[in-house]
Amino acid sequence: MFDLVNDFHIAVPTAFYENEDLNTEATLQHIRNLYDQGVKSVLVCGTTGEQHSLSLAEKLQLLESLDAASFLPDDLEILFGVASIRQKEALQLAEKVNANPKISGVLLGFPPYILPSQKEAKLYVEAIAKVINKPIILYNNPRRTGFNLELDTFAELIKLANIIGIKDAGDSARVPELVSVADKKIYIYAGGEIDLDKKIVLGANRLSSMAGNLYPTEVEAYFTGLLRGRADETKNARIEEKIRSVFAENPISYIKNEITKQMNIDMGVARSPLGNQ
Repeated sequence: MFDLVNDFHIAVPTAFYENEDLNTEATLQHIRNLYDQGVKSVLVCGTTGEQHSLSLAEKLQLLESLDAASFLPDDLEILFGVASIRQKEALQLAEKVNANPKISGVLLGFPPYILPSQKEAKLYVEAIAKVINKPIILYNNPRRTGFNLELDTFAELIKLANIIGIKDAGDSARVPELVSVADKKIYIYAGGEIDLDKKIVLGANRLSSMAGNLYPTEVEAYFTGLLRGRADETKNARIEEKIRSVFAENPISYIKNEITKQMNIDMGVARSPLGNQ
C-alpha cells in the first residue's frame, strides 16, 4: 500500500550563495527550523520553481545532503521533486531517490518547454514510476511547462499502484473530473494558498504550501480549518493578508528574503533572471 502520512507539506526553496552556487547547508538548516516549529512534511527540489535551474549533479548533491544530515529527525516526511527536460536524467535521479531511505515520496513533474504529446508524457511517467517503489504525486503545471495532462491520460496513469494523486496548478474547475476518472481514492494537492477555500470546495484535500515557509503554524491551521469546515473568519483574514503579501510579486525572492531576515538563515539569492532588481 503506497501512501503518505501528512496532508500538508511545505515546498521549501533551495538556498544559493551570492554567486548562485548551491548551498545545501542553509537549505537543510531551514528544513530543520521548520521541523522545530512543528512541520512534519517538506518537499525538496520541487514546486518552488527552482528545480529546472538545477543541473542533475546539483539535484544529486541536494539528495545526498539530505541522506547525510543526521540532524534531520526520522519522523520528518521528506518528498523529493523529480523532473527533467530529458527522460534519461529524470530516470537517473529517480533511481537515486528510490535508494535513499530518507525520502518518503516523490513529486513527479513533466518536462518544460518541449511540449510532449499525451502518449510521450504517459510513457515518461510510466518509465519513471517503474523504478520508484515509493508514493508518487503527479505535478501538472501547464502555465509553467506548456504541457497540460489530459483527463484520459490521467485516468490511465492513476491506475499505477504507486501514483497516489496529483498536484494540479491548472484549471481548478476540473478537480471534480480528476476525482471522478480515478479508479481509487486519490489525493488532490492544492498548489499554493491562493483561492484555497475555492479549491477545497472543488475537491482538493491536501496542500503543497509555499507561504508555510514563513507562517507554518498559521497556514496549517488555516488549511485544516477550511478542510474540516471550521474556519475562523478573524484568523483567516489575518493569514490571508500574509499570504497575499507572499504572492504579490516574486514569491521565491520574497520568501528567501524573509527567511533570511526573520530566521537568520541566509537563503541567498534566486538565480537570475529571477530576483533581478
